Amino acid sequence: MLNRYLTIKSRGEHEIVIEKSRFICHIQRAVSEEEAQAFIQSIKKQHWNATHNCSAYLIGEHDMIQKANDDGEPSGTAGVPMLEVLKKRKLKDTVVVVTRYFGGIKLGAGGLIRAYGKSVSEAINHVGIVERCLMRTMHTTIDYTWLGKVENELRASSFQLKEIHYAEDVIFETYVEETQTKQFIEWMTELTNGKSVTKEGELIYLEKDIGPIKETDEWHNE
Repeated sequence: MLNRYLTIKSRGEHEIVIEKSRFICHIQRAVSEEEAQAFIQSIKKQHWNATHNCSAYLIGEHDMIQKANDDGEPSGTAGVPMLEVLKKRKLKDTVVVVTRYFGGIKLGAGGLIRAYGKSVSEAINHVGIVERCLMRTMHTTIDYTWLGKVENELRASSFQLKEIHYAEDVIFETYVEETQTKQFIEWMTELTNGKSVTKEGELIYLEKDIGPIKETDEWHNE
């Protein structure tokens, strides 16, 4: 499992118009090729009367599965440029379909490459990107006499406090990056003079927005 990676924030779609042709980019996450293909087929069914429904997807920790389909556009002018945008943005587990309704003006090979690339790039900007970080849930048990100190120190630290359970003893649940679990245990042991017991819990991916995304101009300058 990757310690951290980027993917899109949510499923969405975004439309642009170039030389009277409509380019509608549909985008969502997909963790398997079957899921990606199911999404592509659903868009094709929805837009059965479109001129083209071109697609691309990038799946797996090391991008093991990569596919691009021009769906009738000249070879290499649609699917591959779409896939290249996903790679440039360093996105994983993402599938895109760009639906084109031809407006009567031919764009030429270069124009198509720019149009399909721009369509995907703007759709990504529209839905947003998140970073998924692999976290370990750590369970720390302490006596009530340490409650105030441990809670204050945890809230002031870089670790993310999930929950506090008040029972016979106090149990803190804390999200810790998988690469920092040993550091966390040592820190907690030192903080409580060895009076705490910390155990590792489940692994989970937490997501955070990576901030506003400025539209790139890579497709405008070619």
